[in-house]
Amino acid sequence: MLKATVAVGQFESLSEEVVITSLKQKTGVHTNQNGQLQVNVSPTDAHKFKTRGWVSYSDFGARGDGKSDDMDAIAAVHAFANRQGLPVKADEGATYYIGGKERTAVIRTDTDFRTASFLIDDTKVQNRNASIFLVSSSLQPFELKEITSLKRNQEKIEATFPGHCLVTVTNSYVQHYIRFGPNQNNGAAQTDIFLVDKNGKVDMKAPVIWDFDQITEVSVLPIDEKPLTITGGRFTTIANRAESKYTYYSRNILIKRSHVLIDGLEHRITGEGEQGAPYSGFLNISDCAYVTIRNTLLTGHKTYTTIGAAGTPVSMGSYDISANRALNVPFINCSQTNDINDRTYWGILGSNYCKNMLYEGCVLSRFDAHMGVANATIRNSTLGHMGINAIGSGTLTVENSTIRSNTLVNLRSDYGSTWQGEVVIRNCLFIPAGGKQGSPSLIGGSNSGQHNFGYTCYMPERIIIENLHIDDSNYGENYQGPAIFSNFNTHMTDDSYQEQFPYVISREIMLRHVTTASGKALRISDNRFMFRNVKLTVQ
Repeated sequence: MLKATVAVGQFESLSEEVVITSLKQKTGVHTNQNGQLQVNVSPTDAHKFKTRGWVSYSDFGARGDGKSDDMDAIAAVHAFANRQGLPVKADEGATYYIGGKERTAVIRTDTDFRTASFLIDDTKVQNRNASIFLVSSSLQPFELKEITSLKRNQEKIEATFPGHCLVTVTNSYVQHYIRFGPNQNNGAAQTDIFLVDKNGKVDMKAPVIWDFDQITEVSVLPIDEKPLTITGGRFTTIANRAESKYTYYSRNILIKRSHVLIDGLEHRITGEGEQGAPYSGFLNISDCAYVTIRNTLLTGHKTYTTIGAAGTPVSMGSYDISANRALNVPFINCSQTNDINDRTYWGILGSNYCKNMLYEGCVLSRFDAHMGVANATIRNSTLGHMGINAIGSGTLTVENSTIRSNTLVNLRSDYGSTWQGEVVIRNCLFIPAGGKQGSPSLIGGSNSGQHNFGYTCYMPERIIIENLHIDDSNYGENYQGPAIFSNFNTHMTDDSYQEQFPYVISREIMLRHVTTASGKALRISDNRFMFRNVKLTVQ
């Protein structure tokens, strides 16, 4: 399960919680009786910082000794830097201890964490939903009354905008993503997010993907055109020891600004015990576009179990990176500290309502799209035990990559195993279940046709597979060979089976140079009847 992130307006008042004065007194930081952070920066120090061109945490009293709680000083430095337009630099080699008090540092200027370490103690927190850092825009969202309906792939919005904007539309009268299975739910309001220019022209690389007969809410967020860069930093989370249930912790870096680069960051986890609540993502990208995560080292969280909505035990999703309502998000040269094939750790990424996501040169345990992705690419990467899990639309491309999960691509059955578009697999190595024996298939999923997910469910209309090698060398004598499709519906064996909500089957599969280590031929499926009308072309 992946919970939705904080609402757009939750942190709007954070800047008001920091009062900055410039009295002729010593520079210092303290908290008043209402919890408000009060900062005084002497005129001499203010002049020194401006002349130097940056400000550091020690300038405002951070000790960096790994024991004293430095969170107030960190938040104060960023508040001052935001007001003055100054970059922030951490102190080389410092270790900043961040305790459990509710305090968020707002980042609006370039920040270099350098070689500093940040020790985030989650063993006793005042508010598990309070981020440590919020990467924020000074631009404010606004509502738009002109849009009353939308069509899929609509090219223009009849309205004018202050510049490039991110538009989020909602129809609360239509429910999508009505989840099936142990984590069943009643769905979420129909939602879409897309980009427009000042004339209302929609960026068709991230198109409108739904028809909206009516719209109950429209939020428009102007996009920061100037990039913001955050570099370095060695973060360690001392894990919470809370009861194992769906009380997600968000003590993280929350990115809610467009055009952001995270480069060279490291995140580790320590102190995971017999129980713990899950995490919503140490890097949490939400309601923004053009966010790049590069050269970053992350850590998978230990998997804990609880009782799901259906009253049965479930493993809880716990994430080190997550993306929600985010467009154009590449992860480049990212990896994780723990073994990508270790099943005791949950897969590292979860996402909802995203478009144009990319793994490039990554070694991670999972790529995952819960409530839909439009266009996703895995390239020059290696994925571990949880592999590629997705539903959505557009083109799903896997190139020059090694996949070590049960299926090469798993279409999530809890959301109908739907992909409205194409799947392209080129120049890849598939090692089913990391080399363990099983019943390997390239495209996994299931849909009985009896559950209403809130939308028509599709299998990929066309699947193109070129230059794929399947390492099934460990399989025994009774092994029949890998299948293109898993058995999506074990009950659909003849024409007598009636679907209440028909599942649209793939139209065409194109194979070119697909080889197996076992020498066994690739089969269509254990369920030949279900896929009897699929056109198969072998070149």
